[in-house]
Amino acid sequence: MSGAAKRIPSGSQTVGPFFRIGLEYLIDAAPRMRADADRAIEIRGRVVDADGAPVPDAMLEFWSGDPAFASSHAATENVGFPPGFRRAATDEGGAFTVVMPRPVALPFPDGRTQAPHMLVLFFARGLLRHLLTRVYFSGDPANQSDPVLLEVPAERRKTLVARAEPGQPGAYRWDVILQGQDETVFFAW
Repeated sequence: MSGAAKRIPSGSQTVGPFFRIGLEYLIDAAPRMRADADRAIEIRGRVVDADGAPVPDAMLEFWSGDPAFASSHAATENVGFPPGFRRAATDEGGAFTVVMPRPVALPFPDGRTQAPHMLVLFFARGLLRHLLTRVYFSGDPANQSDPVLLEVPAERRKTLVARAEPGQPGAYRWDVILQGQDETVFFAW
């Protein structure tokens, strides 16, 4: 080898655990919804593994592509976050809460209309790459014709739809199940 050290490839690194250390300032730790539920929504849920055990150190990024958010006031009282974007960390019980401006229908590249939804990136220890999914909202008639949702088998679509919380305008429940029965649909990217 003529004195040169042999290079050995190192193992892959997983995503995290780094959420509390390096990203604390980017996590919306105290989301609050304004009284105007027509402009803001709150999503509460839990992240669980295949056994139903909570995932206590995950981070979810919620993205909404409404261009009007960039030119208007954010619909929440949160400061320091760009409109249409929030991060939420799970607690010890796997629970998270995020408050976002209410998404609107957007055009799909082929001209069809997408139902109001948010893209969600999911980060957690043990993942080599983040996961990508979407969250839609129960009761929206546009869900019936959304081009992406229609590509998902009918029996799996419910994993992408947040359910309205009875008696709580603008509040929704959406759980993320990482594996097993009722696993959340994740998309290739």
